[in-house]
Amino acid sequence: MNKGKRELNILMVTPRYFPYIGGIETHVYEVGWRLARAQIRVTVLTTDVSGELPRTEMVEGVQVIRVPAWPTNKDYYLAPDIYRIIAEGQWDLVHCQGYHTFVAPLAMFTAKRAGIPYVVTFHSGGDLSRFRTMFRGAQRTALRPLLARAERLIGPSKWEVEFFREKLHLAKERFAVIPNGSHHVPKLAGSSQATRNGKLVVSIGRLVQYKGHHRVIAALPKVLEQIPDVRLRIVGTGPYETVLQRMTKELGVEKYVEIRAIPPGDADGVASIIAQANLVTLLSEHEAQGIAVLEALSLKRPVLVANTTALQEFAERGLARSVPLESTPEEVAAAIIHQLRDPLVPVNVELPTWDKCAADLLALYQSIV
Repeated sequence: MNKGKRELNILMVTPRYFPYIGGIETHVYEVGWRLARAQIRVTVLTTDVSGELPRTEMVEGVQVIRVPAWPTNKDYYLAPDIYRIIAEGQWDLVHCQGYHTFVAPLAMFTAKRAGIPYVVTFHSGGDLSRFRTMFRGAQRTALRPLLARAERLIGPSKWEVEFFREKLHLAKERFAVIPNGSHHVPKLAGSSQATRNGKLVVSIGRLVQYKGHHRVIAALPKVLEQIPDVRLRIVGTGPYETVLQRMTKELGVEKYVEIRAIPPGDADGVASIIAQANLVTLLSEHEAQGIAVLEALSLKRPVLVANTTALQEFAERGLARSVPLESTPEEVAAAIIHQLRDPLVPVNVELPTWDKCAADLLALYQSIV
């Protein structure tokens, strides 16, 4: 990535950051240190509901500032100190990462009032409750005046950009598509690392209901009837873990299922698990792009996705097989068995990288500042 024309002072505002795990956290981490190496001053402003994390620290050249947030048991992230830090800083540009909590509107309002240009990456995802889903339309309407003042609105996929362009009724020129990246691990990519001790299915993502891990578990009994040596590894953390564990016991498949996370920032650990997989699944209700799918494709692993939101783009491009979101466990099982016995593994596919993602953001920042 080329170095910037001058040193820019960029503030990225995100509800959560490492050691918490998730798509936004991964995105901010991966582009943050790359921009810092390109001689950009990058500061991450985030929240800490626990009160136990360092208030400030340096992570691979990126300054991290954490402010208290409330309530401690919800993901609203009310953090009034965000106003002070943005208003008192000498920022060239504020980049709001995510729009779905109270962090983004406060950051946008403060930047607007302070005369600081700002951009927003939506990072839209599924919701933890049906009430949240019903509320999203009203939320977008309420945020439209602030979103309309952004220098650019960014989505990682064409689907997300088109979705928000239609919902917000804003001109196409206000939007930019900057895909997330994948880690290319030469020693693993394209190798025959898939496990030979049975068939391994891997499902990656936060342990929340909309991510769809339960759909794979529900299908597992039928898969076992056809492929007795299949195993399922669920990679992630979250509040839905107890439900998933209980589900494995009720279905009598607990000895075939392992639920365990990988430490944040351990890209090699995630890549190693994916490389061992005979199949990677992401049966999520809503994805802005699907970082786990990119990782799997970069390692030439077969993928099964839900035919919904941005995930359908992978199926349309012939990169993955898909199954309708409303499929029965039997139908999901049939799709899993098909991908295990006759895997679709695309070759010679050019995938986005984190280097390209960071370079595109740098070019956008420079064009605005």
